[in-house]
Amino acid sequence: MSSQNPGQHRVIISVGSNIDPERHIAAAREILATDARLLVAADIIETTPVGYPHQPDFLNTAYLIETDLNPADFKVYLKSVEDRLGRVRGPIKSGPRTIDLDMIAWDGQLLTDDYLHFDYVSIPVDQVALEGGISLHFAD
Repeated sequence: MSSQNPGQHRVIISVGSNIDPERHIAAAREILATDARLLVAADIIETTPVGYPHQPDFLNTAYLIETDLNPADFKVYLKSVEDRLGRVRGPIKSGPRTIDLDMIAWDGQLLTDDYLHFDYVSIPVDQVALEGGISLHFAD
């Protein structure tokens, strides 16, 4: 993996879908690769729903992206991609969705303990971190 470009940040995104997941994950990947620099994509895994079990299984992956945005702007950008792909935020937070894009690590720093608690996050994130040469850590 080449070194990080000056002024760029490396962000690992957890990706999930259980509404037409193949189409929505492919569309998210295409949008992200067009708007930013997609460095690594993890294999897609199938997982059972967490929190709200009465829904289809999920497909999950992770992407390592390079961006010049700051974390707040990148988070807004990810929500806009979800909106473009028909994401509806309903009363069941863990309910079905067309696409879910969550920042998990920013320049190697883990942003959420979801990484520690959910295989659907840690398995793909570990794959892109390894392939991207990134050491993951929590803030000191």
